[in-house]
This record gives sequence, structure tokens and C-alpha cells, in this order.
Amino acid sequence: MAGNMRDIKRRIRSVSSTKQITRAMELVSTAKLKKSRNRLEKTTPYFDTIVNSIQGILATTSGIRHPFLEKREVKKSAYIVITADKGLAGGYNGNVLRLTEKLITDKSKAMVITIGSKGRDYFKRRDYEVKGEFTGISESPEFSDARGIGDMVMKLYKDKEIDEVHLIYTHFKSTIAYEPEVIKLLPAENIKGDTNKEARAALVQYEPSPEEVLGYLIPKYIHGTLYGALIESSASEQGSRRVAMESATDNATEMIDSLKLKYNRARQAAITQEISEIAGGAEALK
Repeated sequence: MAGNMRDIKRRIRSVSSTKQITRAMELVSTAKLKKSRNRLEKTTPYFDTIVNSIQGILATTSGIRHPFLEKREVKKSAYIVITADKGLAGGYNGNVLRLTEKLITDKSKAMVITIGSKGRDYFKRRDYEVKGEFTGISESPEFSDARGIGDMVMKLYKDKEIDEVHLIYTHFKSTIAYEPEVIKLLPAENIKGDTNKEARAALVQYEPSPEEVLGYLIPKYIHGTLYGALIESSASEQGSRRVAMESATDNATEMIDSLKLKYNRARQAAITQEISEIAGGAEALK
């Protein structure tokens, strides 16, 4: 009985230590989430402006010739996958990785550019072609990181090493809702489906030409989209980790309460047994 009580006390101390860690990680993730949300609010207007500008040009013009608009037979696709550098974030990493594998139907026709060590390790273990890997930036991405990744995929596309580029990231909906999404970066295309193209085209003119304007805007669109996705993924990672650590802390609290109840019952049983032994001994001496 005494040995059982010692085991229970040891488990209580162990779970209490784990609870302190998960509680600390929850507080850290909450602070990082607030910072990421502030950055997200600042970057969203810029991203929306760039996207609307490009969509406006594509919707009001026709016959534009530009390398990044060129559609060709898809022999090889590139997938930019944004994951975390750390775990303990609930289903954050797993959801992105599952979506990516669902999109890739043939490994021989796909190359992967990973952001975050979790994605890098996952695809390397499964013998995917990992063309580029970027680690240490998932929690606090900078625009220079997005520019470097964007320049890499644009060069691959220009050199015709790849025929299309997909970006897989986690869209931040709210502090408790995150959803993996896919954006087709290249070739750039009109996703608005403007049905009044001729009427709008008569009202808009681009100088010196739509091609020149797109040549300036598309790289900014690629960089801006990547940066926006990095920021959204960062916020989603911290939110998912905060929720996971909050749940772990709650579970630890419940476990401690249950163990304390077991300990008190064992202690009560031990006291009752001792009383019974004393009473039995006294009765035997009569």
C-alpha cells in the first residue's frame, strides 16, 4: 500500500511538471499569435491591392504575352509547402502534408520546396524530390524570405524546369479555426471570370503596355502572395499550438485531480487498515 502511494505521488509530481511546461508554452504561443495577427492585418491590404491590380489587367485585356502567363503542357509541377519547424501544434503540420500528398498524383512529375523542417523531413523520408528547403523562418518570416523563395520558383519556371507552381499553406480564419489551402501561383491567370471584359477594357489603358505593367506587378504578386501565406501560416501555427497546449494543460489538471483522489483513497485505506490492525492486536491481548 505504501509503495502504491509513493507511485501515485511520483506521478502527480511528473504530471505537475508537464502541466507547468504546457502552460508556459500556451502563454508563449498566445503572445506570438498576437504579434502574428498584427503583422497579418498590416500585410493583407497590400496583398489584396496587388492581386486586384493583376486580376484587373487580365480581366480587361486579351492576347497578352508574358513568360509568367504562358500555359504549357504540364510535365513537372512544383509545390511550395509551408509547415512548422517545431511540433506540438495539434493537426497543423499533418493537415498541410496530407493535402499536399493528395495533390501529388505522381512523384516523378513533382518537386517540393519546403518551408519548415517538419515538411522537409516528411518528404525526404518518402523520397520526394526536394528542390529547396527553408528552415528557421516559420515563426517569424520576413519579406526577404518570401522574395528569395519567389525568385527561386520564377527562375525555375522561366527555365522551363517546371510548368506550374502551387502554394500550400494554412489559411488563418480565427484564433481557433485554420484551414489548409492551395493557390496556383504560376502561370498567373484570371480567376475572376469577368463577363464584361470589352466594356471594362474601353475604360482602362496601360502605359507603356499591359505586358510592361504585368512584368512589374507579377514578381511583386508572387513575393506578396508568398509573404502573406507565410504570415497566415505563422499565425495559424501559433494559434494551433496555443489550442493544443491549452488542451494539454486542461488534461493535466484533470489527471492530477484524478491522481489526488486515488492518493486520498489509498491513504484512507492505509489508515483504516492500520486502525484495524491496532484494534485486532488489542483484542488479541485481552
